[in-house]
Amino acid sequence: MLHHSFVLLAQLQRDRPNTPANSALIIVFLGLAALACLFLLVAAIAFAAYGKLWFQAYMSSADVSMMSLIGMGFRQVNSRVIVQAKIMAAQAGLDIGHRSGITTKRLEAHYLAGGNVSNVILAIVAAHRAGIPLDFDRAAAIDLAGRDVLDAVRTSVMPKIIDCPDSRSGKATLSAVACDGIELLVKARVTVRTNLQQLIGGATEETIIARVGQGIVTSIGSSKSHKDVLANPNNISRILLERGLDAQTAFEIVSIDIAKIDIGQNIGARLQADAAEADTRVARAQAEQRRAEAIALEQEMKAKVAENRSRLVDAESQVPMAMAEAFRKGHLNGGGIAAER
Repeated sequence: MLHHSFVLLAQLQRDRPNTPANSALIIVFLGLAALACLFLLVAAIAFAAYGKLWFQAYMSSADVSMMSLIGMGFRQVNSRVIVQAKIMAAQAGLDIGHRSGITTKRLEAHYLAGGNVSNVILAIVAAHRAGIPLDFDRAAAIDLAGRDVLDAVRTSVMPKIIDCPDSRSGKATLSAVACDGIELLVKARVTVRTNLQQLIGGATEETIIARVGQGIVTSIGSSKSHKDVLANPNNISRILLERGLDAQTAFEIVSIDIAKIDIGQNIGARLQADAAEADTRVARAQAEQRRAEAIALEQEMKAKVAENRSRLVDAESQVPMAMAEAFRKGHLNGGGIAAER
């Protein structure tokens, strides 16, 4: 194209030299030639920078244009990550159409939002292979919520086991007491799979462990005898599964298995012994109180006796004086008494 322009320009100069129209036309042709050179330079630079990625996407039918790759460079998007994700989606048979598929713009938007594009595509591919319904929007939302969407899909395909109680809590078993007062030490294993529909906003493993532990303690506490629990531990699993402990959680409980049951202390007998000891202490305290009251009353009676004795001595001391007064007044003989009368 540039060669033909120069040939045409040379013919015009030979046919009509030194005319104003010819000079203007020459300027126009020179401008077009400069633009063509600039365009070719930009195309060469873009091809040098993104040609390998574009060719890789083109050969993989990933539907990534050169303009999209150039735009990613201006938007500070890692084009290699986007192209690899688009290639994985295309090769896995996922929908990459412009209407409702996994488009380049949607991948760019998720990347700019801080998401893990590769992890999301791998999760969608794994779910697609396992026949689990998972679209790009839900996978991206799970990823942006801080959950590992690929691990969630893997847990949906291959359920995992959760120990109850959690070993990280420092407790090896749960302690529950039956109605006969015997303590049972229980360890359970809960098999769960991820519920992708409730993964966003659903409760985590800690809630499952807490609910299962509460259910085990309640079930054993309502048993009449610890022997019934030891004879049929599967009753606990059946009761717990019927309660729907996985409601509003990010998991679906597959099974609850009682892995271990040990007999602990006789809590009922210990409580009765403690109650008897407490009653004994109360009785001793009451007896001590009555003894102290009796001693106090005895001391009070002794004080009254001493007081009465002092009064008696005082009264006895008044008798000689009264007799002397009587002798002085002559009250002791009958005549004197009659004379006074």
